[in-house]
Amino acid sequence: MARTRFLAFLVVLLSGIGCSRAPQVPKASNQWWQQAVIYQIYPRSFGDTNGDGVGDLNGITQHLDYLRDLGVDGIWITPFYPSPQVDFGYDISDYRNIDPQYGTLADFDRLVAEAGKRHIKVLADLVLNHTSDKHAWFVESRLSRTNPKADWYIWRDGKPNHQPPNNWQSLFGGSSWQYDPQRGQYYYHEFYKEQPDLNWHNPDVQRAMYDVARFWMEHGVSGFRLDAISRLFEDPELRDEPVAEPGTNAYGGPILNEEYTDNLPEVHDVLAELRRVTNAFPGRVLIGETYLPSVEELLKMYGRNNDELQLPMDMQFGMTNRLSVRDFRERLREAETGLGGNMPLLVFDNHDNTRSWNRYGDGVNNMAIAKVLAGLLLTPRDTALVYYGEEIGIENNDPKRKEDVKDPIGRAGWPREKGRDGERTPMQWDGGPGAGFSTAKATWLPLAPGYQTRNVAVEQKDPNSLLNFYKALIRLRRENPALRSGDVELTDENNNNVLAFLRRGEGKTVLVALNFTPGPQEASYHVGVRQATTLLSTFANVGQPADVMRMLLPPYGVWVGELQ
Repeated sequence: MARTRFLAFLVVLLSGIGCSRAPQVPKASNQWWQQAVIYQIYPRSFGDTNGDGVGDLNGITQHLDYLRDLGVDGIWITPFYPSPQVDFGYDISDYRNIDPQYGTLADFDRLVAEAGKRHIKVLADLVLNHTSDKHAWFVESRLSRTNPKADWYIWRDGKPNHQPPNNWQSLFGGSSWQYDPQRGQYYYHEFYKEQPDLNWHNPDVQRAMYDVARFWMEHGVSGFRLDAISRLFEDPELRDEPVAEPGTNAYGGPILNEEYTDNLPEVHDVLAELRRVTNAFPGRVLIGETYLPSVEELLKMYGRNNDELQLPMDMQFGMTNRLSVRDFRERLREAETGLGGNMPLLVFDNHDNTRSWNRYGDGVNNMAIAKVLAGLLLTPRDTALVYYGEEIGIENNDPKRKEDVKDPIGRAGWPREKGRDGERTPMQWDGGPGAGFSTAKATWLPLAPGYQTRNVAVEQKDPNSLLNFYKALIRLRRENPALRSGDVELTDENNNNVLAFLRRGEGKTVLVALNFTPGPQEASYHVGVRQATTLLSTFANVGQPADVMRMLLPPYGVWVGELQ
């Protein structure tokens, strides 16, 4: 909230620049997930109720009131299925149950029911690309070349002299082919060797996975986040991948361009069929993990007839990794004009990337910068994805020694690749020994620095905290008609210090101005009127009048106001 010493800044002259309005695009029908705030939970790290140092489903249920008060519409829970935990749940050995360390199916059903009482949807992580090598399907498949599941995975003979079928590389290092002496062939794995890829050309595989989706929807989930969805198919001719650039990756292998192992056209047939499966359960949504190189490729994920994913992730937006007005302005323009009127899904943080606190922070103004990022995420026309702890300013806690690394890619790629432990540390509920996450003497990962002051208990009491700023933004986004459903119009497009845009809808117009710099910035907006009322700001009081022709934003200032 506001600090009155900045009130005088609210009016300094600058020559005006008008608005650039995006072309009108058709609106999709109103669904709960449009303009929703979806909160990603890494269950190992959210709440531990049995004192073993690892989070569980009951720990999520225990904190549903917090999520309701934050204002989220849905929660996406990363995999909770039985698993050997080689990839911490993304190596699934049974798609239709709960890993005992997280609880039981009854615990999951209670979580869904309790979330529903608070008007919170529950989304599951559906891993379609691969299973664990301990899954019964793969155990049977490797027995012989003629058993009923022999063709459920991608098996190939090697080249002479015991060489893999081609040069394809695992994303987690080394060849993506593993020789299996029991069957006498190589199997393909995009990720760890313990995660063999399913053969999606096999109709039996497709039917089995669609049935998995039905199973969880019958247990009340409101949709799925689809892991590694662009990687379901590979080139059937097994052509070698071209080298993308000289040098080596973190694991010492060549840098390949993946044109034969990622984003092949057949993916769209699967997405369309999966959409038909979920459409039989009204109100369900499909979210895609879609690391794609352009807005044109992202648009294809919605389907030619808007019949594939409702929400492919726009990873280019939040992974810009530099606080650049020019870059974010272009990303917003693409989201508004390049996606055919579909709802963008914007995201800064997740369990696979260094937290935005570290990627965008300068080490001095991190809290103020985090509020700028909150404004970027929650004021455009989008569905917003918030990663647990993002709203309180959890920072990365990367391992300092190789022997401390839990994530296998960190051990394989050390020190160039330190793994993903740093962004998966326990949720910081209070400043106690276990941060309120666990009563165990040691948590599965060590707590991040600063948890004693950056935690829910402390920030709830501070009106100027990041947590309360998130709450206010989410509440404003829900209550203000322009922020809830309005179009986006970029303005002051020659100013590369301040990002500004209008939201117009239902007879209301809201101006958003975000200072990306550590110094005060002058701005002037020719938007048809001169006066505005502050709705939310990091420096001005709610309700305070402002002259939009004469504004001075303090360092990393955020201002949201309604034009009069």
